[in-house]
Amino acid sequence: MIWNNIDSLDYEGSIYRPPSEAHSIILQATVGCSHNKCTFCTSFKDKRFRIKNQDLVVSDLKKAARLYPINKRLFIADGDALIMPMHYWQWLMPAIREHLPWVERIGVYATGRAIGKKTVEDLHWLREQRLGIIYLGVESGDPETLVYVNKDSTAEQLIEAGQKVKAAGISLSVTVLLGIAPTGRSLVHSQHTGQLLTAMDPDYVGALSVILCEGTKLDTLVKLGEHRISTPMEILMELREMLVHTELSKGLFMANHASNYLPLKVEMPQGKAQAIAMLDTAINGDVHLRPESLRAL
Repeated sequence: MIWNNIDSLDYEGSIYRPPSEAHSIILQATVGCSHNKCTFCTSFKDKRFRIKNQDLVVSDLKKAARLYPINKRLFIADGDALIMPMHYWQWLMPAIREHLPWVERIGVYATGRAIGKKTVEDLHWLREQRLGIIYLGVESGDPETLVYVNKDSTAEQLIEAGQKVKAAGISLSVTVLLGIAPTGRSLVHSQHTGQLLTAMDPDYVGALSVILCEGTKLDTLVKLGEHRISTPMEILMELREMLVHTELSKGLFMANHASNYLPLKVEMPQGKAQAIAMLDTAINGDVHLRPESLRAL
């Protein structure tokens, strides 16, 4: 989700944060995304990735201490800030504690590659420094789809990354995408993604439906006739297949993002059967779907 309140701290470009970080202090420690090559994404195309100067970050922490004395959560931006080397984290986390001692939970976006560069011991240390949740963009568990959308990790690497976060005792929130598979591979993508989620057993799953953005590689493929946009019914079938193949020990499987045609919030595992029944009803045409005009990123 884009966050545009830039009245206070030093923000470069548009700032994106998870919906659950709506009331968090947003600290931009990095600019852009170190990968920045996914075929469906435009979020950071106007930024070249870099780590911000420490003096600038300290200045923001001092401002945040004055402006947000009661905010208990902090989110470290931009797109995959976990990629920062440990020596920077070993400076940053104590600095946050010094200036914002009342913050109870810190969150961050991560890629599979970023997590892969951290040891379990590194993640344990970050958890002790109040890193409470990592948001991992998985998109798919299907090897062919991951290559197709130019992700930076294989399915096996993503599973290993998710399991490493869980082993460190940090909450794991995973994002998957509906409608990104190569034409004709939609249900295979769904099945493999459900199996990946089962292997990871994240605390939260956010299923979003892809929205075509002008200027992306995916947009080019559509214009060339090499990729077909999924219909709302196909998206629902994909979501159903993914949910059928997902077994979580607990947590939430959410498809209530503004990009989705049918908002769902499923408490796992007990709510799974009811959610599948709701999807069956929608696929049969008996549920009103969100109109295209109201879908948003």
